[in-house]
Amino acid sequence: MNLEIDRIIKSRKTCRVSSWDKSGKNSDRWLIQPKSSVTLADIKGPGRITHIWMAQPGHYRECLLKITWDNAKSPSVICPLGDFFGLGHGMIASYQSFLFSASAKATGQFGGGCALNSYAPMPFRERAVLELVNESNETHAQWFYVDYESLDDIEDDVGYFHAEFRRANPFQGWGPEIPSNKPGCEFSNVANKGRMAWDNNYVILQTKGCGHYIGCNLSITNFRGDWWGEGDDMIWVDGYKWPPDIHGTGSEDYLNQGWGMQNNAFLRNGSSIFEGTTTLIPSDNPWNEGAYQTSYVFHLENPIRFRKEIKVTIEHGHANHLANEVSSVAYWYADKPTAAVKPPSVSKRMPVRRDNHGAWLFDRQNQCPGKPVKLSAEMKTMKKRWVGQKT
Repeated sequence: MNLEIDRIIKSRKTCRVSSWDKSGKNSDRWLIQPKSSVTLADIKGPGRITHIWMAQPGHYRECLLKITWDNAKSPSVICPLGDFFGLGHGMIASYQSFLFSASAKATGQFGGGCALNSYAPMPFRERAVLELVNESNETHAQWFYVDYESLDDIEDDVGYFHAEFRRANPFQGWGPEIPSNKPGCEFSNVANKGRMAWDNNYVILQTKGCGHYIGCNLSITNFRGDWWGEGDDMIWVDGYKWPPDIHGTGSEDYLNQGWGMQNNAFLRNGSSIFEGTTTLIPSDNPWNEGAYQTSYVFHLENPIRFRKEIKVTIEHGHANHLANEVSSVAYWYADKPTAAVKPPSVSKRMPVRRDNHGAWLFDRQNQCPGKPVKLSAEMKTMKKRWVGQKT
């Protein structure tokens, strides 16, 4: 990646907006009242945000980060705070990637102090407005830097940064009783092609316009307790066709891993939250499953370019048979500011927790289920065969 660190550019000026105490003392945090919003930075363009640092003791799902470019009517970035920086489930952990990093005192716990960083370049022509919305019932403490450069102008082919959060709690797969990668998994080995895949797959991003998709993070709450993968990535560029323009081979394969997920965090792919560090795993479970996972992949050298529209999807389980909780953040650049989808309400995006005995605590009022997968004749047959062989 070209960082331009060897170039002397006299026309640019480096600037910062931060939470520093204007009295000169050491109260460098902003206190954001419950159910309220504050503007962290309102920057006149042209310019480019080069770095965002945020530190806080909690509210990683309750707070929303909003960024609006050039006086657009709607934000182009609107995500829960933790998820935007690559940490799902309202959890904290330390990890490093090319675009995002986090530094935490603990690993795999809900809430707690954590420093978050974004190094994604975010150019704008007229104005950049960064807001933080506290949708919790508590006062939120926030320390922050927004580093940026003021520019004389911006080239016509430079795009605007976008990010949006999506969730299915639970994803309504057609055969959640059928395991993955264990005896009986053959009953999920059915066809998922054409419009069925287009309609049923979990959607990471669907947007119109011209730009390029640069990756995502994907979070799974693993209710079943076995392998949550085997779902192919399918990405359609500029409209429906079969096969899609980009068709992958499996969940961990799209995340640039193999044989399940491993406990690593590389520059372009890896896991910020790994299942094996968030629950006690039986010694006979080689897949490290049964809890919370957040993984990411970035298409930096190989962005997926679109001229009119793009739909980025992935199966959840083979042919969408599983029914875990799935959430994601998609990242992309577009030639114009585009509205990101609105996240679910705060109650419907909170993590699914367990009781002291390890049982999942399901609350229907807090769920935001995806649409049910439509069963094909083959799926119906396999469900009957599964029930038959179990009895």
